[in-house]
Amino acid sequence: MPEPPRLEFPVPGSKSITNRALVLAALAPGTSRLEGVLHSDDTRHMRAGLEALGIGVEDARAPGAGADSDPDLDPDLRPPALIVHGGRARLRPPAAPIFVGNSGTTVRFLTALAALVDGPVTLLGDAAMARRPLSDLVDGLAQLGVRVDCPTGAPPLTVHGGGGRFTEPRVRMRGDRSSQYFSALLMAAGLGDRDITLAVEGPLVSRPYVDITTRMIADFGGAVEVEEAGAGGTLAFHVRPTRAGYRPRGYTIEPDASSASYPFALAAASGGRITVPGLGPGALQGDYAFVDVLARMGARISATGGTTTVDGTAPLRGVEVDMHDISDTVMTLAAIAPLAAGTTTIRNVANIRIKETDRLAATVAELRRLGQQVRHGDDWLSIEPAPRSRAVVECYSDHRMAMSFAVLGAAAGGVGIADPACVSKTYPGFWRALAACYPAGPARPTW
Repeated sequence: MPEPPRLEFPVPGSKSITNRALVLAALAPGTSRLEGVLHSDDTRHMRAGLEALGIGVEDARAPGAGADSDPDLDPDLRPPALIVHGGRARLRPPAAPIFVGNSGTTVRFLTALAALVDGPVTLLGDAAMARRPLSDLVDGLAQLGVRVDCPTGAPPLTVHGGGGRFTEPRVRMRGDRSSQYFSALLMAAGLGDRDITLAVEGPLVSRPYVDITTRMIADFGGAVEVEEAGAGGTLAFHVRPTRAGYRPRGYTIEPDASSASYPFALAAASGGRITVPGLGPGALQGDYAFVDVLARMGARISATGGTTTVDGTAPLRGVEVDMHDISDTVMTLAAIAPLAAGTTTIRNVANIRIKETDRLAATVAELRRLGQQVRHGDDWLSIEPAPRSRAVVECYSDHRMAMSFAVLGAAAGGVGIADPACVSKTYPGFWRALAACYPAGPARPTW
């Protein structure tokens, strides 16, 4: 086996924050500068969609950005800043349908934003996107009086926007499917023509992501009031519109906490020591809490200022954990569970079944391919470590399947990745960053 890695592992900017910042800057009249942006398939789809709607976006070099300033990104993806020329007055119907690939944030955020456009906006994606449900968001917009043609309940769809003229003041949506539906409506409602209340039916999945949205709306000059327990104990968000639009500004995107789960897990699983710069306990992103799960498994976590270090100083032990709020890291934990002593059980994650793929079913299938004993239900899985089989892991066109199981392969060997290119969705430089963890030579792992 290769020597455990001991190094600094730079992680690119947050996809979630980048795409929210792009939308908010697009709705701010004037010029905003976004630093530390992620350049990936998902953020390129968002940028292209906003440009098709009349928003100006251009690359810019961050101050002092040299040729080696961001070594985890490929050279053609290295410019770390974007200039956005925004304002609702720039919005116009696109000349052609907007292609969103398989980017969930792009299709959901632009579906809601299209309600602010005077005229029809059609969004379509790839074959995988055509299977991703959107009916809850479509129904939410319909409650506001916005007409949306979406025959299958998934893309393609056409939004017949009315420039933000909403006929009703209140929306109710299920909270157990996707937090992105709520984030999308909250950002768009800030530029509507009336106060809007968005009520959540049942528990709200991935609540930390909605908290990111409300904090960023405030950062850009908007206002969202959160009512934790309204009538009947219902969580509700009250949006007061900003008549002139959001406020243009400079904004720095922090490293992606979901992507940071891979080097953190690698350190814990391999007995190494890995530091991720720019990400610490004050992070906006709830997925930073994955380090707490690793601590329960036996890793040592230290955070100083804006950096976090994970030391894999002890054998891992299995854990039982509710990952409802950090569901993008479910597969990271599941992939290293075969290296733990004892059973690992992950609960309350039904929402991962409507991501890029049915992630629960995919994770179960690939762990079994690797010889592991796995039990599961609609919203949980339990992994009992067993002797590992060598296997090539299928990715199901899902970037997180590839990166999660690559960690197992790097730490323990015997894992191939069927579709390594799919990581370009959120982390184009992942393979180069992972390879840098090990010296060249025969001991270097392959994936």
